[in-house]
Amino acid sequence: MAKILFKNAKLRGQAESKDILVVDGIISKIENELKCIDENNNDIKVIDLNKNLTIPPYVEPHIHLDYVYTAHTPGATNSSGTLFEGIQRWSESKNNLNKDEVKERAKIALKKQITTGIQHIRTHVDVTDKKLTALKSMLELKEELKEIVDMQIIAFPQEGMYAYKGGDELVEEALKMGADVVGAIPHFEYTREFGEKSVKKAIELALKYDKLIDIHCDETDDEQSRFLEVLAAHSYIEGIGEKVTASHTCAMHSYNNAYTYKLFKLLKESKLNFIACPTENIHLQGRFDTYPKRRGITRVKEMVEAGLNVCFAQDSISDPWYPLGTGNLMNILDSGIHICQMMSFEEINNSLDLITINGAKTLNIEKNYGIKVGNKANFIVLNAKNEFEAIRERVGVLYSIRNGKVLFEKIPEVIKSNCDFIR
Repeated sequence: MAKILFKNAKLRGQAESKDILVVDGIISKIENELKCIDENNNDIKVIDLNKNLTIPPYVEPHIHLDYVYTAHTPGATNSSGTLFEGIQRWSESKNNLNKDEVKERAKIALKKQITTGIQHIRTHVDVTDKKLTALKSMLELKEELKEIVDMQIIAFPQEGMYAYKGGDELVEEALKMGADVVGAIPHFEYTREFGEKSVKKAIELALKYDKLIDIHCDETDDEQSRFLEVLAAHSYIEGIGEKVTASHTCAMHSYNNAYTYKLFKLLKESKLNFIACPTENIHLQGRFDTYPKRRGITRVKEMVEAGLNVCFAQDSISDPWYPLGTGNLMNILDSGIHICQMMSFEEINNSLDLITINGAKTLNIEKNYGIKVGNKANFIVLNAKNEFEAIRERVGVLYSIRNGKVLFEKIPEVIKSNCDFIR
């Protein structure tokens, strides 16, 4: 029986630090001053967390791992910076995908994500490819890395279920092969009717194969793009809203307030989840504006205040849609609370929810997520004593613990100086 005692963990909402006893990878006790010897007087391995903030692992709910590090691929440069050119550039360059090459790029990104504290990832995978090369790569990677990261794979028709001939059939084939989530992109379909049809098809497939749903929904500045109401209404009717996610919803930024007020009633009743991608959408949206220029980020602040479940995501790492990105969710959180003007002390202190528990709820894993007795010992330790310090300093992760084992440990940076003032 393997035992390890993590002493002096500063848990969120707790005034005093706690000790966490882990037995065979499961949290056995969370108490004050637990003993370092067991009932047989055997020493228990101890790791002192020094009253640093200890939280559940970060959750990346929206990334495109099959696209990472393709921004410099010949023909993939997005000159206009728009969503639609990004899709066009990808369409023109993806025909030469190689399964091993896709996996290698994704592994580089995953290593960066994991070493910044992420243990749960949902990745979109483009299935508008008759060979399904990227999907096969991600399914293999999911199995290979399951001991260090949990991955959900979305069957995502990047070029549309119906704008791409046979796209709906490819989505269904991907679900049969093992994809976990049904995707769609209704605002990219050729007509509103096709967009609505794609939303309904996604729900139909999810019910048929017992899958989750995550739809790129209204990622545009067009205030007439209103597929969110279609998704919410049908999810409400089917009673599946907690398994459904609307990603981006950028058009909500441009909706008039009277319509939005009515929409929020439906959104609350439907129980949908929402994902905002602050850095990517501040880059992509507003491209057709002169001035004033819209930010294009969905109404995160108002949604949180209304009790809707919202989380933040990276979305892209150096691809035709976004040239930068590191996979570090603390950077995304910092940008997001600035862009969304969520900067009161209360909002800052609560903002870690946007990259932890809210993401877990979106991935439908919240029942087994969190630092609770009986759960797997999955948590991270931040280089800070409290939430505000962690956010203000954009601190790194000291430890990542998975199934009771140290996945990695980082030594804090030490400055060596010849100047007494900065020693």
